[in-house]
Amino acid sequence: MSDAPDILVAGATGTTGRHTTTALAARGIRYRALTRRPDRITDPAAVAVRADLDDDDALRAALDGVRAAYLVTPSSEHAEAQQLRFIDLAAAAGVGHLVLLSQFAARPDSPVRFLRYHAVVEAHLAASGIGATVLRPNLFMQGILAFADLIRTQGMFAAPIGAAAVSLIDARDIGEVAAAALTADRPLGVLTLTGPSAITHAQIADALGQETGRDVRFVDTDPQQFTAMLSGVLPGWQVDGLIEDYAHYASGEASAVTSTVPDILGRPARDIEAFARDYASSFTAKGSSR
Repeated sequence: MSDAPDILVAGATGTTGRHTTTALAARGIRYRALTRRPDRITDPAAVAVRADLDDDDALRAALDGVRAAYLVTPSSEHAEAQQLRFIDLAAAAGVGHLVLLSQFAARPDSPVRFLRYHAVVEAHLAASGIGATVLRPNLFMQGILAFADLIRTQGMFAAPIGAAAVSLIDARDIGEVAAAALTADRPLGVLTLTGPSAITHAQIADALGQETGRDVRFVDTDPQQFTAMLSGVLPGWQVDGLIEDYAHYASGEASAVTSTVPDILGRPARDIEAFARDYASSFTAKGSSR
């Protein structure tokens, strides 16, 4: 694939991958979009590359001639193994720069399983010899979309977090930072990405209410109730991991605010009001008015 673009985006149809490709296209940059469904890639700036993250031969072909790659995998029990294997294949292919999506506060001794696995992958990348930009974003604002049905039908959402503040970040900002890194002349190191302020879930509810013209309330719940709400909706391993995530948030460990987004993009990070305004229709019941 030596005639293809030299930037590869894994997870091109996922949340951050999609916003990364949008940002690359806005910069006039062509890229390879790694996907199992090439028919879903419609961007003229993209060259769709069919590959499964468990198919080494397909990944080798996809990585041929790649200078820089963005790595994110779907949330699954196999994510850590898939990312480690991708890094090994990228190193063998001579990829010079890998932009890795990690997570805020990743560390090997974390009580949160997701943070431990991200730390393992970060360490593997550091030892691989590939130039690295590691993105450590805080909780995504787009994660609130998981509660959209509840908000539309019942005007509420719930989580075991109490009044703890979290410096949520808009996934669109993550994508723009990833695109900036992929097109930079050198790796940018470890970047902790947050929104412009730390906010509570009650404040999220207020912002959604203001922008939708509806009453939206946040209900604090305990971990057992939250587990019961998610059981049958998500697999058990993911529910357990989310409970650990929310214990991390509830302890106040995710309230730090960094200037990384404005430093790199030259503008403020999007705030919760901007997210609520731009996604208001997702939270509005059919037939309701603003």
